[in-house]
Amino acid sequence: MADINFKVSGTGLNATGLAGKVRQFTLLVDEPEALGGKDVAPNPVEYILLGYAGCLNVVVNLIAAEKGIRVHDLRINVEGNINPNRLFGVSEEERAGFKGFTVNVTVDSDASAEEIEELFAEVERRCPVNDTLKNPTPIDLNILRPTNEVSLN
Repeated sequence: MADINFKVSGTGLNATGLAGKVRQFTLLVDEPEALGGKDVAPNPVEYILLGYAGCLNVVVNLIAAEKGIRVHDLRINVEGNINPNRLFGVSEEERAGFKGFTVNVTVDSDASAEEIEELFAEVERRCPVNDTLKNPTPIDLNILRPTNEVSLN
């Protein structure tokens, strides 16, 4: 199967707010008031946590269906700690990103404990967001400037 390309775009609304475009959806990003925002939307790191939970949900259900495991109810809680010192230029001691994640999944299923354990071992191997967070992913950051070119068409 060929690669699938995913993309988003965004326009800054103010110092903490962004209007993001994802396919036909417009999503807002903001910071809580304690971090200088207006608290009108989740912040970027909360979207990472939500994206991880959402991906786990999809992959659990995908693999459970493949294995004939019925999932009656699935609850996923993801959290992580970030030290803001690097973000705010106070210190270079801590990394800027998450120190780690705690993922608590409550699954209601008729499957045995062994089947659930095997299911989640495969979920960890196959979940794209889990893989992205666990492994270094190259980032090609390009800085572009608007041009003042005039088209003479």
